[in-house]
Amino acid sequence: MRICFFAVKLRVLFLCTGNSCRSHMGEGWLRHLAGDRYESLSAGAKPAGYVHPLAIRVMAEAGVDLTGHRSKSIDEFAGQPLDVLVTVCDNARESCPVFAGANRTIHHSFADPAHATGSETEQLAVFRRVRDEIRAWVEEFIRGQA
Repeated sequence: MRICFFAVKLRVLFLCTGNSCRSHMGEGWLRHLAGDRYESLSAGAKPAGYVHPLAIRVMAEAGVDLTGHRSKSIDEFAGQPLDVLVTVCDNARESCPVFAGANRTIHHSFADPAHATGSETEQLAVFRRVRDEIRAWVEEFIRGQA
């Protein structure tokens, strides 16, 4: 007798307000670090309509490609089952305190790099800091799921 086990990927949706930076970084990191175990997604409560070019740039520096990403509304996932909903900003947490399809919700707020001011060099420093904070959180999340 042969027993087969099929690995089911856990569906994780990263949610922020505009779906232009932080949620894409979370989606990208989870896919990059553990895409064999997770279906990584992102959306926004009020999508900006674009992925911030500096988010794409700093993630590329770390080896994560966001060029195929697009800004999406949480409404695109209505009625779909999710294993985990991760809100990455306080506004998204308040806008979507309950998502009917999510088995579990986790909140961890990160600063919004889209609001960074100053020179491009100064803005990039903020984007890199947030990128690295999100990576550290995603690594901890993955360890916690094992």
